Amino acid sequence: MYILLKEKGVIRVKDLAKTLKVKPASVVNFMDNLKEKGLVRYEKHEVLTLTRKGKGKARRIYSKHVKLKAFLQEILRIPEDIAEEDACYIEHGIHEKTLKRIIKFTEFIKGYSQKDEKFARALKNFFKTSG
Repeated sequence: MYILLKEKGVIRVKDLAKTLKVKPASVVNFMDNLKEKGLVRYEKHEVLTLTRKGKGKARRIYSKHVKLKAFLQEILRIPEDIAEEDACYIEHGIHEKTLKRIIKFTEFIKGYSQKDEKFARALKNFFKTSG
């Protein structure tokens, strides 16, 4: 929802349903749940908006998403479409400590790869031959 709002400015139930590949009724149920938690403003047949609290939570989740996707793509060499899907799945359940470790590991591998060409080639070869 946050990504769609950033891209389009406003979204409706049908936009979110199409993106998530679910029925509009599922989105309505989900929005009702988020509304109860004070995360969205939503009235039937109107646009969806995030509350201040919702924007804060969405930004934190999106930040996780970006970092996880970078790890999956840049370190594990996962294709972008799969990395995007996996990051969406992981971002909601990952523990903060685990995410911090992944971020540090990503930085370490990227930094080490830049300093050591042999390591960078070995890493690239590992992923090429490991499927």
